Amino acid sequence: MKTALMVWGASSGAGKSLLATALCRWAAREGLDVAPFKAQNMSNNARVVPLAAHGSDAEVGEIGSAQYFQALAARAAPQVDMNPVLLKPERDTASQVVVRGRVDAALSRMPWRERSARLARAARESFDRLAARHEVLVIEGAGSPAEINLAPQDYVNLGTARWAREIATLRALLVVDIDRGGAFAHLHGTWALLPDDLRTSLAGFVLNRFRGDAVLLAPGPERLQALTGVPVLGVLPMNRDHGLPEEDGLYGAASGPAGGLRVAIVAWPQLSNLDEFQPLAAVASVRWVRSAGDLDGADWIVLPGSKQVSGDLAWLKAQGLDAAIVRHARAGRPVLGICGGLQALGALLDDPDGVDGEAHGPLPGLGLLPLATRYAAPKRLRAAPVRFAHLAHPWQALSSQRWAAYEIRCGRTQSIAGAASAATLALHDAEGLPIGWSAAADPGQPDRHNVLGIATHGLFEDAAVLRALFGQQVRTLDATFDGLADFIDTHLGAATLRTLFHC
Repeated sequence: MKTALMVWGASSGAGKSLLATALCRWAAREGLDVAPFKAQNMSNNARVVPLAAHGSDAEVGEIGSAQYFQALAARAAPQVDMNPVLLKPERDTASQVVVRGRVDAALSRMPWRERSARLARAARESFDRLAARHEVLVIEGAGSPAEINLAPQDYVNLGTARWAREIATLRALLVVDIDRGGAFAHLHGTWALLPDDLRTSLAGFVLNRFRGDAVLLAPGPERLQALTGVPVLGVLPMNRDHGLPEEDGLYGAASGPAGGLRVAIVAWPQLSNLDEFQPLAAVASVRWVRSAGDLDGADWIVLPGSKQVSGDLAWLKAQGLDAAIVRHARAGRPVLGICGGLQALGALLDDPDGVDGEAHGPLPGLGLLPLATRYAAPKRLRAAPVRFAHLAHPWQALSSQRWAAYEIRCGRTQSIAGAASAATLALHDAEGLPIGWSAAADPGQPDRHNVLGIATHGLFEDAAVLRALFGQQVRTLDATFDGLADFIDTHLGAATLRTLFHC
């Protein structure tokens, strides 16, 4: 009999993703054939993976980063069935809908309730394929399973649990962030609002991010069990240094080693793929910035990925950050643009069909790289190694570095005619196409190409790159996953975990 372990949350941000990742690695270390599944994720953090198990590298799509990491923790090859529906917010009232790894423009335009049945069918097909290939599934819910206004369309929590129950022994955990307060009320309320047919699948509660003496929780767990019949299986202490990115959270005002290089990352509204900066925070002092004053004292400025570059550029200018970034660059200090950040560093952006958001003609970028970007479908998805060319100061440590990169973009960027000599090719893809440039912000310093833009993600996730730039080793992903498995083994207990996995 197959086993399905579902992780529900009493709210968004309760810690479902991290707990599911830890469960995947714990099960893999027990020798179980395990894979992650999340029917629908909402995130602008995505990874490029094969469309099918054992699929061609040329046939790729995108899934949420959380399921990508969960697959690696499970020692399973990531592929799109693990997250068949991905919603990528473009503004407060609209999201790009990615189904089985590819953008579906028609569904993206449909109201949520009207499209949910079609998305549920696609998710069920992926679930069935994945369940046929693996003995154990660790299933992550979304938000809360007790959103009674959404229950008829909730295929992510309730629907998936029922699919799992049809073919497997289903056990569910309900995790709550106790650091927010009101944990027992959240747990009891969620339990009370669960549909009757699923309430009996709830094997236990997990109190997450606890700070203090667990003795002080009494008699809360006992009273909760008396009310619900469901035990508190464990209390997980606050674990800030687990080593994986929070799915959609920024770091605090500053993170990383004191006295390290000070890196300011622009936190514009449509920020995407922020998870790639987690390793950087281990070797540099990282600060997310939203105002010109926040840039004071920064050694580097990084413009990250963006889900809508024109909108983020408008926001940048409204905050006065555009002028501050240009001043920083013209002073000879390093500026790095990644994907949408590269496009923003250029001279022009043109989106006649509204591929990147609202349609617009040529708009000025920051003008720090002599490049023009034109947006057009289809989205470019690629995961392949790339290599830097010879780079001048201050990026010379990256010269000839080869690293695993991935691309998720619609913009086609090229040097402006007649200005190619002002920008040096910094990076090219496996086909030899230019996807990175560097330039001097001050024409009086032609040997100092302090502005660097690359169209690829994943730079700071490469240990050799971090060693070249900072001279430091970072913890490997495998060590991070093992640390998470050890963490739940200690605080939930091996006997409890074996019961949950029926092993």
